Amino acid sequence: MEFSLSTLSPDIADLDSAAAAESSSTTRRTVFWVVLIVLFWAAIYVPGLFRPALLDDADTVHAEAAREMLTRHDWVTLYANGVRYLEKAPLQYWAVALSYKLFGVSEWSTRLPLTLAVLALALVLYRLGSWVYGSRAGFYAGLIIVTSFGPFIYTRFFIPDLIVGLLLAVALGFFLLGLNEPRPSRLACWGLAVCAALMVLAKGLIGIVFPGAIIFLYLLLTKNLRHLLRMRLASSALIFLALAAPWHILAGLANPPAGQAKGFLWFYFVNEHFKRYIGTRYPKDYDTVPLLLFWGLLLIWLLPWSAFLPQAVVRVRQAWKNFWKDTGKKDTGKGSHGGPALESQATLLFTLWPALIMLFFSFSTRQEYYVLPALPALALLIGAWLGRESQINGPQKSGLISAWIFLGIGCAVFVAAAVLGTMASPPAPGYDIADLLRRDPSRYALSFGHFLDLTPQALGAFRIPLIGTGVALFAGSATSLFFRRRCKPLLANLSLALMMVALLACALKGFSIFEPVISSKQLALAVEKQFRPGDVIVINGEYEEGSTMNFYTGRQVHVLKATHNLWYGSLFPDAPHIYENDESFARLWNSPTRVFLWTEMDNVPVPVREVISYQVARWGGKVILSNKPNQMVMESHR
Repeated sequence: MEFSLSTLSPDIADLDSAAAAESSSTTRRTVFWVVLIVLFWAAIYVPGLFRPALLDDADTVHAEAAREMLTRHDWVTLYANGVRYLEKAPLQYWAVALSYKLFGVSEWSTRLPLTLAVLALALVLYRLGSWVYGSRAGFYAGLIIVTSFGPFIYTRFFIPDLIVGLLLAVALGFFLLGLNEPRPSRLACWGLAVCAALMVLAKGLIGIVFPGAIIFLYLLLTKNLRHLLRMRLASSALIFLALAAPWHILAGLANPPAGQAKGFLWFYFVNEHFKRYIGTRYPKDYDTVPLLLFWGLLLIWLLPWSAFLPQAVVRVRQAWKNFWKDTGKKDTGKGSHGGPALESQATLLFTLWPALIMLFFSFSTRQEYYVLPALPALALLIGAWLGRESQINGPQKSGLISAWIFLGIGCAVFVAAAVLGTMASPPAPGYDIADLLRRDPSRYALSFGHFLDLTPQALGAFRIPLIGTGVALFAGSATSLFFRRRCKPLLANLSLALMMVALLACALKGFSIFEPVISSKQLALAVEKQFRPGDVIVINGEYEEGSTMNFYTGRQVHVLKATHNLWYGSLFPDAPHIYENDESFARLWNSPTRVFLWTEMDNVPVPVREVISYQVARWGGKVILSNKPNQMVMESHR
């Protein structure tokens, strides 16, 4: 039989055409999924750039450190209120200082880097999930992290934990890439080293602990420790040190032991890392979340997608069996995603990732937001199950069970919200939300301790977001069940995502209503209108309790009886003279200098109570008092 290339050319042309069509379809699908992720991110996170005001404590303490980094032109030593602030790694402050330089100092430019980090994390999860499980699973992973409750709540103030989650996701993606190459490439090994170094610069030594422990445990369990020898350890270590070491060395040189201070290295590594972990850090300005609550918060922070967490966990056992069955298969380049061997590897790795983080903090002091770096892995696992559900004809029984349970929760929340919202009386016009609360300062060491002060009377101020939350949960859970029963899982999951857009808008509204209690912005603006050169602003209590006074006025403040954030910086000989005790404050208050005193209304200092004082502003249970009348008012009467 004779044949020639011309005989095969039509078939070759057909194959080329089919390949081009498939590539075009894949590109369109990728664009579609990415656009959906970006739209949901924009709907949820962009409004939160501009409101509410920056908060007292961690929010404006950290924002002020970034602002002073820019004004001092010192990118090594952090300062807050002119005092050395040596307890934090610098990466998030560099990012915000750069944002200030580009866009000016504002609320939205403060929040911009962290908000963009959420989008970056969603896109990384989409890419990683698509590679391992398929494009639809990758889409769900990105959608989950954008629409979950926890990531949104903990981007309302300035902490780096979600950045750690982003860098950890990229680092483990590089590890997985190297694991499936004949010999781990420079890109895989050096990319992992770069991410680890950036994690160290974001939140200290956990940048080594987390990826190192997860990778080691994975290789140990899979009997593949020899892979460590193939990971270009020498060159990777040099790259890691080249990125991570310079700031630590420069900070140590710029802040040596002096006076009563033991220097940067002792405070940062010993006090802030090891002593904090075992609970002996001084000063202890934090609390520890109970262990069961800490684990249970995983379900809260992943809402509504934690409804499908049991299905994702069940697949882990099967992945373990499949791993040994698929060991040695080289299928990572086939099909629309990695193939069964890569799926098994990734599922095991993504399971160890959150498990190790949760166990690590189970033996230490812990805050609610320490859970955040574990959430991306759970988003990938849940996304994988949701993607698999979409490929199966007919309804998934376990998915329907989760949908029914979630509908039950939605109905209960709807009824409770409707009852509380209708029974609670709306507050009088011009009310102060602080007057409706029951204060308990013992709980304020927790990140959301102030919200535990809510009373039935205060719920009247939250009627709109409260009822909106109930309606959103009921409508979203009911619609999700409706579409799941009709074998339309994509529409069911998009219903849940749209529900979260509405629910998180209600949460943002709630934050705005609560703003007077957790921010002193309005008091700071009132002081700024009357401030004249030579005047002094004093915070009665810890600096962080009224740190918005410092940030929004842009002026250094004095502190009365400060023992927390500014304590260690005050030990250096060059610390500014801004610390007041009862005697020095009494002299200042009775001097010719005009003083603006920020204080809680139920904690006015004795020297102020003993003489005539003038109220400048009052809001959120706090008041600004002055020892002199308003000069502008006096001049207008002359």
